[in-house]
Amino acid sequence: MGTYSAALFTTLACAVLVYLMLGAGRMGFFWSIVAGLAAGMAIGQVSEYYTSDKYNPVKEIAQSSLTGAATNILAGISAGMGSTAFSIIILCVAIFIAYIAGEAAMKGVVINGVGGGVYGISLAAIGMLSTTGIVVSVDAYGPIADNAGGIAEMSKRPPGIRKITDSLDALGNTTAAIAKGFAIASAAVTALALFKAFCAVCKLPTIDIARADTIIGLFLGGMFPFLFSSLAIKAVGRAAFKMIEEVRRQFREIPGLREGKEGAKPDYARCVDISTAAALREMIIPGSIAVFSPIIVGLWSPQALGGYLAGALVCGFLMAIFMANAGGAWDNAKKYIEAGNLGGKGTQTHAASVVGDTVGDPFKDTAGPCMNILIKVMTVVALIFAPLFIR
Repeated sequence: MGTYSAALFTTLACAVLVYLMLGAGRMGFFWSIVAGLAAGMAIGQVSEYYTSDKYNPVKEIAQSSLTGAATNILAGISAGMGSTAFSIIILCVAIFIAYIAGEAAMKGVVINGVGGGVYGISLAAIGMLSTTGIVVSVDAYGPIADNAGGIAEMSKRPPGIRKITDSLDALGNTTAAIAKGFAIASAAVTALALFKAFCAVCKLPTIDIARADTIIGLFLGGMFPFLFSSLAIKAVGRAAFKMIEEVRRQFREIPGLREGKEGAKPDYARCVDISTAAALREMIIPGSIAVFSPIIVGLWSPQALGGYLAGALVCGFLMAIFMANAGGAWDNAKKYIEAGNLGGKGTQTHAASVVGDTVGDPFKDTAGPCMNILIKVMTVVALIFAPLFIR
């Protein structure tokens, strides 16, 4: 209700503001905003369909757990990949509507190399971001519910409390996926507008795909989201290895900890230190590549950089949607089984779903959320250094 209400109030406010500030002849800009807002909502609904245990994709992943972890993982990957199709179609429709509405509002006028169509696309991004307050709220709800469940378990509360927090956590996985859909879609549209600004600064009326340097840049850009995801997921694996080794050490060296004896306290601070240090250290290389690779490519050829940004934008958007929805679906498939379906906890089916959830965590919590930041950072860096490239 909060999300839909925010969208409704934003639509009404934008209609009034565009009419008062720009006049009835510029109402096309209002439809550009609405196109972006509607696309964000629709992509959120796609994420809900693929990650909520009310719908078939999550139930099919849970069902696949009956035959082991391998089929669970295959079903999750399939669901995540399938979710990209609807999301990209919705985004394309929104971009087209925003462009046409912007062109109609500007009536062919070009200001500083930017026409109404491109400005309309920028306003579509604003439309997606206009409900950021409620989107961030529903995104934060998931981790809060998850941590509440962790507190209930570690403090040995009655099982009924954990059952309630599990149902809230399952809902939180869905709301987090919806918020990620908003963020990724807005990042894609924002990067598209920044990309056009980069072309204007570099005096590139078109990106010629027939040129060798453009094709090379296109392939390099398409490769980069995969490389970045690989580095991020590998970083999670290394941090998890250190964490497990530390937990095993504490079980060995702290008397009574393994048996759960009263007075045997684990060293929580050491585990937090491992996680925090790994989070900072492991992202130095991926972050540096994201910042410096557009500069290196741009110094070689602005045309190649145009292809590089285009490839990264398309592949980054698809990768982000795939990983966010696959991870959320795996997590909720486990929650669906833990709720008592297909045998419940303690069964081989549940064990298989735990493996899928473990694979999905770095997808939805690490590599996936990085993509929307990645494509915006690369495009902003390219735009900032554009004067250097044309010299």
